[in-house]
Amino acid sequence: MSASTKPYMLRALYEWCTDNGHTPFLVVWVDEHADVPREYVKNNEIVLNIAASATQNLRIDNEWVSFSARFAGVSRDIWVPVGNVMSIFARETGEGMGFEVELNATAPATPVLQPVVEADAVEDTAALKEDAPPRPSGRPSLRIVK
Repeated sequence: MSASTKPYMLRALYEWCTDNGHTPFLVVWVDEHADVPREYVKNNEIVLNIAASATQNLRIDNEWVSFSARFAGVSRDIWVPVGNVMSIFARETGEGMGFEVELNATAPATPVLQPVVEADAVEDTAALKEDAPPRPSGRPSLRIVK
């Protein structure tokens, strides 16, 4: 069985966003494996700004998306299994890609990350998507990739 293309596509679209002066955002399905600020989760989803100006130590590897960011002035470590990423898109244009959620019963162990950033990394999900269904789904304008 070959490795998932999702982490490679995430890295490529992140690079495309930054190369074109756009702000990359992730839409994440939140379950027990995602370590995100729960107070910003709506309908089991959170939208995260992953721009270099909003994060520190951003890492998109084959199993995890991880970084540190400030939420309401408090530094937090964010850990999201790559399988929980629903989409990545440019805030300015909405261009990006949607993915199927690959929920895992066993997520890999979370390594240690050192925090400290200065920018907020969360976007109000209501402004981007209203009345989202309480199940994994990509943005309507994005292509779903398996």
